[in-house]
Amino acid sequence: MSKKIIRFGSRRSLLALAQTKIVMEATARAHPELSVELVAMETSGDRNMKPFSEASDKFGIKGLFTQELEEALLSGEIDVAVHSLKDMPVNVNPALPVVACSKREDPRDVLVLPEGKRSVSSGVVGCSSARRRVQLAALCPGLSVAPLRGNVCTRLRKLDEGEFSALVLAAAGLKRLGLEGRIARYFDTGEIIPAPGQGVLACQGRADEDYYYLDAVRDKEAEICAAAERVFSAELGGGCTAPVGAFASLDGGEITIAGLYADESGRDIRRGRARGPIEEGVAVAVRLAQELSRGEDL
Repeated sequence: MSKKIIRFGSRRSLLALAQTKIVMEATARAHPELSVELVAMETSGDRNMKPFSEASDKFGIKGLFTQELEEALLSGEIDVAVHSLKDMPVNVNPALPVVACSKREDPRDVLVLPEGKRSVSSGVVGCSSARRRVQLAALCPGLSVAPLRGNVCTRLRKLDEGEFSALVLAAAGLKRLGLEGRIARYFDTGEIIPAPGQGVLACQGRADEDYYYLDAVRDKEAEICAAAERVFSAELGGGCTAPVGAFASLDGGEITIAGLYADESGRDIRRGRARGPIEEGVAVAVRLAQELSRGEDL
């Protein structure tokens, strides 16, 4: 009797493929009765790599990295799409819900320097998001900050070729690619608040289908924290036109969420923190977002 085939969809970037293979390998180990298959595809975001910032993109660039995978899910070409949760729009098609979240990898942002360099005191730092740029500008006012597009390897090449003095990237991606050695400094989550869902892998599937086999990667703590972070972002408009950051953590029976909200210019930066029972995590996140949007001192 032939095994049932589960087709996992992924972007073609090295990081996306590495992340999808993490999910596939865990599924195969836990469910040897299944056969797993990788389906890699290029997305609109991969084809359009000209520099632009999230803050200036009125269409929301996050959807550019998920559109083709979602179409493949709807057509039945794939059974599961694997994404970095931070790259997914906060408003997901109800027909294509997130059906599992992985245990969170390191959520921090990091500083990466050119090969052989140990420090940076001047020059241009490349950042892929407005969220990173506004926080780094406030943290290191002596540095110039500029937008940067491209996959991780492309960004590192531009750095090493001298286009930038440093980069700010996600620790999770570097670690999953085996490039942890490029990290010069970790920014704790209080210095640079991460993107909602940063470090979490999201498995997207079709509504009303049984994804029992994703129990191999499903992590309850990540799901709770990611839900609060994404609701915070959604309450502030999804982060498409203004920098938004959110990071939630659990301690005992309580959830704490740190949030960032800035205007489109990046001059008015608001930070806050809220805490409450885990079961009220979404309400805590909504309340914090509303307080920050009103400019209340937290």
